[in-house]
Amino acid sequence: MSTADERRETVLRTAMHAFAARGYYGTSTTEVAEAAGISQAYLYRLFPHKEALFVALINHCAWLVRERMSRCLAAAESSDPAEVLATVTSSFRRLATEERDLVMVLLQANCAASEPAIRAAVRDCYAKQVEYVRAASLASDECIRGFFADGMLGNVLAALDVAAVDAPWARTLSGHGHGHGPGRDHGSGPGDGRPSPPN
Repeated sequence: MSTADERRETVLRTAMHAFAARGYYGTSTTEVAEAAGISQAYLYRLFPHKEALFVALINHCAWLVRERMSRCLAAAESSDPAEVLATVTSSFRRLATEERDLVMVLLQANCAASEPAIRAAVRDCYAKQVEYVRAASLASDECIRGFFADGMLGNVLAALDVAAVDAPWARTLSGHGHGHGPGRDHGSGPGDGRPSPPN
C-alpha cells in the first residue's frame, strides 16, 4: 500500500467519526484534516472536495459491511433462506456494535441524499447490498424487503439508544412490548434496538 493509500485509509477512519457525529453539512474538511494529522491542502490532494470525501466514506462503509457479511456467510452451515438472513443480520450487528460510527454514517448519508453525488452513492450502496443479500440467501423479494425494512428501523432505534428508554413506545418499536408479530421472539428481531442490516 502506498503512502497516499495509507493516508486515505487514515482520513476515512477519522472522517467516519466526524461525519457520524455531525453529518455531512455539520462537518468541515478542516476538522477532518486536523484530526487526521494532515494539512487541509494535502486532504484536497487525496479528495478534491468534501462531497468526494463523503462519497468515498459511504463506499468504504458499504465495503466494510460486505466484507463482514462475506466472512460470516463463508462459515455458515445452512443454505435455508431464513437462516441465511438471520446470519447476515447477526453479522452486521456485531460489526455495528464494534463500529457504531458506521451505522451513523449510513444514516447521515440518507439525510444528505438531496445532493446528487451522495444520492447516487447511497443508491449504489443499496443496490449492492440488496443484490448481495439476494444472491447469498436466495430469499424472496418479500423476505428481502422485510429484512431491509426491519434493518432500517433497527438502525434508527440504535441511533436513538432506544434500548435505554423505558417507555411503551420504545418497547413496542424494539419488540419488547405486547403484540409481537408472528414468529418474532423477544429481543431477536432486527428491530430490537440494536444496529441491524445496512441502510
